[in-house]
Amino acid sequence: MSYPIELRNVSKSFYTMDQELLVLDDLSFKLNKGEILGILGPSGCGKSTILNLLSSLISPTSGKININGDIGYMFQKDHLLEWRNIIDNITIGLEIQKKINQESLLEIDLLLKKYGLWNFKHHYPHQLSGGMRQRVALIRTLATSPDILLLDEPFSSLDYQTRLQVSDDVYKIIREEGKEAILVTHDISEAISMVDRAIILTHRPAKVKSIHNINLTVQGEKSPLSARKAPEFKDYFNILWKELDYNE
Repeated sequence: MSYPIELRNVSKSFYTMDQELLVLDDLSFKLNKGEILGILGPSGCGKSTILNLLSSLISPTSGKININGDIGYMFQKDHLLEWRNIIDNITIGLEIQKKINQESLLEIDLLLKKYGLWNFKHHYPHQLSGGMRQRVALIRTLATSPDILLLDEPFSSLDYQTRLQVSDDVYKIIREEGKEAILVTHDISEAISMVDRAIILTHRPAKVKSIHNINLTVQGEKSPLSARKAPEFKDYFNILWKELDYNE
């Protein structure tokens, strides 16, 4: 069986003049089809390093990474170019890849209309709220038609109320567009509300400490907001909090 992403015994070291710094140690896990997978761990344990490996920004020191599909990467900050309007920000990846055509522009128009940004496509980033900017960043990522999304703490720069709303928006977009995704976050509640499985990492050098299936009882269609009302939510929070054990 092939998986969208599979890591087998992956380790990553960085080297200085004086020493070798082992960041990831013998990691093995899979991303299943149709899944949102969460990665949690202590600060500095190597969560973003995993995403950099998956996006081929860096290479593993040892082990094997299999990826079946194109990757789209959404960073912590939206990185919108302030001198380009929204539509020009969204098309920048297509420009670089020389893939702008009538079909791709039509698809972008559909995404803008579908997710409430059509009337703002000629605005500039400074004219948008933080939540709207993150939606633009996600549409920019989707514009290159990736199969798998990598989300590196995409809501961390937003205030609490806005991040709740934007997490709902992003979750809806991922599900409606039929993408697999890996979400790196330090927020336990955010992970429980969004992901199908959560991987807990140890302190650096990071190993897989545990993997948890997240099954919530939700009235109606699931969303991150409705998931927080599930009776199992607090139990998962307590389990993951103990697993992370920031004092160990």
